[in-house]
Amino acid sequence: MTNAYFTRLISIIISGLLLLFTINAKAQQRPEYHIKIENHLFYPAKIDIPVNTKVKLIISNYDETVEEFDSFSLNREKVIFPNQKAIIFIGPLPEGEYRFFGEYHPHSARGTVVVVKNPLTQTTESGAQHVN
Repeated sequence: MTNAYFTRLISIIISGLLLLFTINAKAQQRPEYHIKIENHLFYPAKIDIPVNTKVKLIISNYDETVEEFDSFSLNREKVIFPNQKAIIFIGPLPEGEYRFFGEYHPHSARGTVVVVKNPLTQTTESGAQHVN
């Protein structure tokens, strides 16, 4: 094998690594929204997210029972075990309301993602909302 072959191979490997680092950096820059499950309820039950933006939902289950985040309008399902967290990516989405519920407690565990042009609030891990 020639030096040209090894030079090309090293170039391809470096390009691949740079691409992975770029993708990872973009994923880390996504807006995060935290929702907690406690006493079979979602807190907060409503979150505002920006239009046409992919966001990361981090859902923490503080209950002693399993729950499943379920949404027909968001096309997402995720089982969340007791005292565990789950990450769900949603979007980019057009303006509107997208309902979600807990599969195992559908009458109490309910919530809404509201997609707006300029969200006024952002939810922290503790469930508190901060005005931007």
